Amino acid sequence: MAHDNDTELSYCAQQLRRYDHDRFLMCLFAPPPVREEMFALYAFNHEVAKVAEVVTEPMAGRIRIQWWREALDGLFGGQPRKHQVAEPLSQAIRAHGLPRKPFERLLDARENDLEDTPPKTLADLEGYAGDTSSTLVELALGILDVRDERSRSAAHHVGIAWALTGLARAVPFHASQRRLLLPGDLTYDAGLDPHDLFELRQPKEVATVVRQVAERAGEHLDQATNMRRDVPRHATPALLPAVLARRYLRVLEKHGHDPFQPRVQLPLPGRPLRLLWAATTGRY
Repeated sequence: MAHDNDTELSYCAQQLRRYDHDRFLMCLFAPPPVREEMFALYAFNHEVAKVAEVVTEPMAGRIRIQWWREALDGLFGGQPRKHQVAEPLSQAIRAHGLPRKPFERLLDARENDLEDTPPKTLADLEGYAGDTSSTLVELALGILDVRDERSRSAAHHVGIAWALTGLARAVPFHASQRRLLLPGDLTYDAGLDPHDLFELRQPKEVATVVRQVAERAGEHLDQATNMRRDVPRHATPALLPAVLARRYLRVLEKHGHDPFQPRVQLPLPGRPLRLLWAATTGRY
């Protein structure tokens, strides 16, 4: 399952290995016949998620998002644009009858990223997490041909937990870009001044806010775990984000929910073994 040479990997797999290594590892535990389709789905996510991070003007970002909006017609019509992600993604869509609406939700959310407006409440942040992350987990279930409501509900909670965990850990990165994705009501109640974050002063109040976000992520993980007996084993590859999210949350807690602690930013040790155990046992 190891890949030491990028030339052995497809373009989509290479992109994930370099820029979204956690999801790259998760894809390795998908059944071989659909692994490339999972790579394509998550590579699409990388393409649109990075837009707000790489553009300097919102208009440039909107043009990129609009390109993908227009590309959806070809993706679902079987005539994708000649693009290293669009073509394999179109194959996945046709092979598994993936719905269009989740892709549109994801693009809408990523276009809203360009407005650089923090969520007002934790519930708003959860909605954003659902649009940007749960949609992906649910589409991954579709690639695995899992469509029952219990699995979709578990995917919804896993996706939110994964996104909230990632956003909590990404506070220093977003602060370096003068972006704030923490809920406005929580930052206000904690007395957190966003400008202190933007100047990378590492204010102690940030831990108070991150703790609340992390606790909500944990609640979503608990809800997903409680459904595990009702979820078919072959759905597990799509739900593997729960395994790593749970461990990332433990690291955050161990370090006082301070995202500026260096250990919080390091990759988890033993990720392949953790994922292998989960994939083998079905205990996501």
